[in-house]
Amino acid sequence: MSKRTIIAVAIAFVLSIGLTAIWSAQTITREGDTEANILEDGGSEAGPSETPEKKKGNRVARFFSAPFRAVGHLFGGGKDDGKLKRMTEKDAAKFESSPVTRISDSRSADKEKNVPSSSGSARDHLAAGRALLLTGRVNEAIGELSLAVSLDPRLGEANNLLGLAYDRKGMGERAKESYEKAVSIEEDAQTLNNLGFSLYQNGNYRAAIDRLKRAAKLAPGDQRILNNLALAQSRLGKYDDAYKNFARAGGELTGRLNVASMLEREGRDEDAIKHYEAALRLQPKSSLALSHVAVLYRRVGRTADAQAARVTLANLANETAGANNASTASAVR
Repeated sequence: MSKRTIIAVAIAFVLSIGLTAIWSAQTITREGDTEANILEDGGSEAGPSETPEKKKGNRVARFFSAPFRAVGHLFGGGKDDGKLKRMTEKDAAKFESSPVTRISDSRSADKEKNVPSSSGSARDHLAAGRALLLTGRVNEAIGELSLAVSLDPRLGEANNLLGLAYDRKGMGERAKESYEKAVSIEEDAQTLNNLGFSLYQNGNYRAAIDRLKRAAKLAPGDQRILNNLALAQSRLGKYDDAYKNFARAGGELTGRLNVASMLEREGRDEDAIKHYEAALRLQPKSSLALSHVAVLYRRVGRTADAQAARVTLANLANETAGANNASTASAVR
């Protein structure tokens, strides 16, 4: 074996260990459901539908930049400025109470500036609440959306958005109540998905599966719903069902990779290996599958297979470097 190949194999070994560790660290430091974050970083949609938040950019770019962002978190580069402060039940009750007469004086000005005005129609408050969620002002959004549903309890969209806002504050029971009100007004796929994902996040997996199956019947091609359903099935150990829904959402290769990552997170290394191997039969040059399977082979004592996976990774790295050099030389000419 040439010196260059030995160096490349060593680099591939470090990458296969390091990227897997960073992948785990990244999902730990981020807010939200860890498994859903993993799917999102791999390019699969998961989580609530139509969440009114800023665009996160190209999924493929996020996937490849994720290790570098994770390093920043590991070494203290992240900031807590954007984290949501927890709202208490007492705070929420204030928003849901009847509007009071506003008193305008210098002492009350600061207290009143975040209190929504009771003037305007239900749809006016709905529009204001949606806009506030877009800018991350969740407490104020809850105030506006609570006013909207108090003025028009049959306004399904306001109930749905209120559920999203409560979920973002970690108030699962209140979110569930709002979603269920929205579903009782109109049983649409996206609200059922939001309710199902909220139940999943709060550990009510069987109820989550029930709602998500109903959502999937209404929107059988919706990738987000299918992935959420697969996540809930994974939590109950129904990995065969989870694979089928992951594959329905993103194709066989993505299905194999997603269910493998769920099994790996649960410490079921042998089962995870089978799915990574199936992914490699579909795409032998999948660097994601190779990097993970190299670590798992080593963990279960399959040292020869681990070495072979690292060699393949090294060859892929050499091919990529060669292609990049050729592209650069061509551009210079």
